[in-house]
Amino acid sequence: MSSVRSGPEQFWGSGSPPRTGRIEYRLVRESIVRDYRRGRLGRSDVCDAQPELLRVARNLGRQTATECPICEDADLVHVMFAFGPRLPPSGRAVAPGDLVRFSRQREELACYVVEVCTGCNWNHLLSVFSVGRSAARVR
Repeated sequence: MSSVRSGPEQFWGSGSPPRTGRIEYRLVRESIVRDYRRGRLGRSDVCDAQPELLRVARNLGRQTATECPICEDADLVHVMFAFGPRLPPSGRAVAPGDLVRFSRQREELACYVVEVCTGCNWNHLLSVFSVGRSAARVR
């Protein structure tokens, strides 16, 4: 299994790491993959991406060089969603280049990075971080 060595700053072009702390979920990911490979979890337990997530992955996702840990047949795609005061309650999918614009806003936005395999429907939350001027002042 190859490790995921990317983050939103690399794929969405901010050029610098997020200003506040970032929560990583890589250990949880490794645990799930390990349980799947040992037969403790079935494919239907781990390959359950919703149709909307798959649509966003196909249209706005950023291709990675990381092979899917489940099907080992397709490369993963990273998708970012933002949640904040002026965004819809369901959040907004973030297109490449939007992160820079979001980081300049007054309001703090929560950003979630999800890895998705459009081949087998694997998906996993990779990280959560905040952007925006409010987030910068907290630091």
